[in-house]
Amino acid sequence: MIQIIILVLAVAILLLLLWQTFRNNQLDKNSLHLQQVVLQQLEEKHRAMLLDFNDGLNKLGDRLSASSNETSERLRSSVATELQATRDAMQALQLAQNNSLSLTRETVLDKLHTTLSEQGKSQQALINDTMLKATTTLTQSIEGLTKAVDGRLEQIGGKVSERLDEGFKKTNQTFIDVMARLATIDEAQKKIDGLTTNVVSLQELLGDKRSRGAFGEVQLEALVRNVLPVNSFAMQHTFENGTRADCALFLPEPTGTVAVDSKFPLENYHRMFDSKLSDAEQLLAEKQFKLDVKKHVDDIANKYIISNVTSDGAVMFIPAEAVFAELHAYHNDVIEYAMNKRVWVVSPTTLMAVLNTARAVLKDVETRKQVHVIKEELGKLSKDFGRFDQRMKKLADNIRQAHENAQEVHISSQKISSRFAQIERVELADKPLDVLDIIDDVELANDKEG
Repeated sequence: MIQIIILVLAVAILLLLLWQTFRNNQLDKNSLHLQQVVLQQLEEKHRAMLLDFNDGLNKLGDRLSASSNETSERLRSSVATELQATRDAMQALQLAQNNSLSLTRETVLDKLHTTLSEQGKSQQALINDTMLKATTTLTQSIEGLTKAVDGRLEQIGGKVSERLDEGFKKTNQTFIDVMARLATIDEAQKKIDGLTTNVVSLQELLGDKRSRGAFGEVQLEALVRNVLPVNSFAMQHTFENGTRADCALFLPEPTGTVAVDSKFPLENYHRMFDSKLSDAEQLLAEKQFKLDVKKHVDDIANKYIISNVTSDGAVMFIPAEAVFAELHAYHNDVIEYAMNKRVWVVSPTTLMAVLNTARAVLKDVETRKQVHVIKEELGKLSKDFGRFDQRMKKLADNIRQAHENAQEVHISSQKISSRFAQIERVELADKPLDVLDIIDDVELANDKEG
């Protein structure tokens, strides 16, 4: 504080000096000597003033230090006196509180002992009555729940038995059908075994043209009958122009009727591969074989492609796979010639593909004819499934309700067991209505079940 006062006085003196200097600068140059004299006098006075001021500050600092020490001593003694008084008061208060707590504890213990004795007697009677009621109610609830569960289980068992009976019936029917098919296969196997004993050489059978023609027609008929329905083809069918085809396929529009004729160009085919013949003779046989096939193609195109009667193409059936493979592998010109004449050359294998395609087309047409019946049956099936879904939901709700009832009874049983444990440990609360809450829970479960 003293330093601040000194600093303020020094600043004031400095400002005074600056002001005096500024004022002196404004005086006339003629009074320069006078100013110097005045400045010397002021400097001497300033020095004397500073000395006096320094002495005064020193004396003031001594007085302030003495006053501060005296004040500190008085304050210290006063605080010590107050602390001692406070300590004495706290000790007296603590003694009084200890005495009061001892008296209060004894009074509370007496009252608590008396209250617990009376409450224990009343609660014992109440618990006996309540437990009797709770046992009766719980027994009735469990009996009702058991009856409901038994009834629902009987319903579920009936449904399951019906489903199992239906499954067993279907399984038995499938087994019967399989056994019937196996019996049919056994009969066919016996027939095949009988035929193998009577088979003659294929070369001897196909040595004659008529035999080859009959063999081709029989093979064609067997393939067609195994694939197509009876009303979709005709063997040895005669057209309006008097020509007769080995087979006619009646396909839906725009295909229409397709004629199939069996051809068996075999003599020159065998000569082509006869090692006893010379190369020139084999080449000649090859040319003749190609001419034979083209002649068959021309005959089929001229006879069995009839405008507004048949389709714009016909089928030439070659019963020998080897002949068909030879044509497609080494004689593409013959195949192209037949395609230009709109005659399709097929073998037994490729004819099966053609017939399967035709069967798919026929099936699609019949399906389209019966589409309204299918839609009606699907509608009935959808209604049946809707009823089945509703009944399944009801069954699921009944099962879930039974599970919830069992859970509620289990919760009530846990609460009662917990209350018994508390009673055994003499942990009695001030609210003896907890057991009644258990009874209310059981009655609520009975109401939901009802």
